[in-house]
Amino acid sequence: MDLVTPNVGLIFWTGILFVLLLLILWQFAWKPILGTINKRNQSIEDALNAADKARQDMQKLQADNKKIIAEAATERDRMLKEAREFGDDIIKKAKEDAKLEIIKLKENAQMEISAQKAGAINEIKNQVAVLSVDIAEKILRRSLSTEEKHDDLVNDMLKDIKLN
Repeated sequence: MDLVTPNVGLIFWTGILFVLLLLILWQFAWKPILGTINKRNQSIEDALNAADKARQDMQKLQADNKKIIAEAATERDRMLKEAREFGDDIIKKAKEDAKLEIIKLKENAQMEISAQKAGAINEIKNQVAVLSVDIAEKILRRSLSTEEKHDDLVNDMLKDIKLN
């Protein structure tokens, strides 16, 4: 049983050694261990702060990205609207120009038709005049076949002419 019950000297020397070990550890190991633990705590706290800041920056960037995307969509819609309006204006102008061109072509065609009609009428008149002269000449040749008839015609014409 002596082995199980400690004696007073053993307890005394164990206590002194324990206190001495605590003082040595306090002096030489405790400060560096606490310094290392404090540095580790500080680095963990700095990392957490940096992570919070990065998360806040990320949220800010996401908000900015959403804002930029919304502005880009608005700008795209505005540009598409302007392009449609510009295209509609071009189509409208082209239609107006085409209408004006059609009107000009119609007027030119009508003028050309009128000119050709007048030319055809003049040509017909000329041909009628030539034919009339030819017919009159043929009639006169037959009716003035004799010299006596010729003299009678000249006398009748002289009677009709009035001299001033």
